[in-house]
Amino acid sequence: MPRLSEVIAALENLWPAERAESWDAVGTVVGDPEQPVTRVLFAVDPVRAIVDEAVELGADLLVTHHPLYLRGTTTVAASTFKGHVVHTLIKNDIALHVAHTNADTADPGVSDALAGALDLRVVRPLVPDPTDPAGRRGLGRICELDHPLPLREFAARAAERLPATAQGIRVAGDPDAVVRTVAVSGGSGDSLFDQVRAAGVDAFLTADLRHHPASEAVHHSPLALLDAAHWATEWPWCELAAAQLDEISDREGWDLRVHVSATVTDPWTAHAASSPTASPMGAPN
Repeated sequence: MPRLSEVIAALENLWPAERAESWDAVGTVVGDPEQPVTRVLFAVDPVRAIVDEAVELGADLLVTHHPLYLRGTTTVAASTFKGHVVHTLIKNDIALHVAHTNADTADPGVSDALAGALDLRVVRPLVPDPTDPAGRRGLGRICELDHPLPLREFAARAAERLPATAQGIRVAGDPDAVVRTVAVSGGSGDSLFDQVRAAGVDAFLTADLRHHPASEAVHHSPLALLDAAHWATEWPWCELAAAQLDEISDREGWDLRVHVSATVTDPWTAHAASSPTASPMGAPN
């Protein structure tokens, strides 16, 4: 039975904190280094529903992709949303560890897991990490399909393979356009349009695409866009990370029980499709 400090050391080896962005907040948030760990839960968000799930599961360690405190705070009072999370974790002897941008750029990382969920072959990073001589680490991935597909069929594959959300998959581009190469980036990706265009891919699948960057992107090139829910593009990493820890546990003889939360923590809960006959006020149908 390993101590928390031993498990954290293994996680830090997978996702070193020094590879996180300077603005990020990664690492261990709560937890006694000497406490034993037998059960671990992986999830995207450290929200109350996930913490309650960890309590019910009897987990000793919760590992999330998103930080609990990305910006500074002056209180962890239980009357606050995040303070309640901290109090619940401590009362139940559950440690919390975060791997965010250091997991995004890892090899394998968040975008590798996303590519794997879509049956894409990873060719190289979209934005390579200059400190990696092997050229495998970095943000996003450039990928190839096993065989060309019309955009509408690739979008349908994404909708089928990624976890279901109210948003589903939004698409910009000619539905009949042939897709052979795809750039993927788990999480918010519209800051990467310059790199995506430079890569010359047929499509870009990411999340949180805003109106103006997306509009400019499709007017500058025939690039197709697929916009999935933020949570859905990052959840496959939880399965990858759990498998990595399972492998370490077997190698070290720890006999950890490692779980992945299936709780949907995407904030959007419903989707009402527009009527095909709807039009702006005063405009002809």
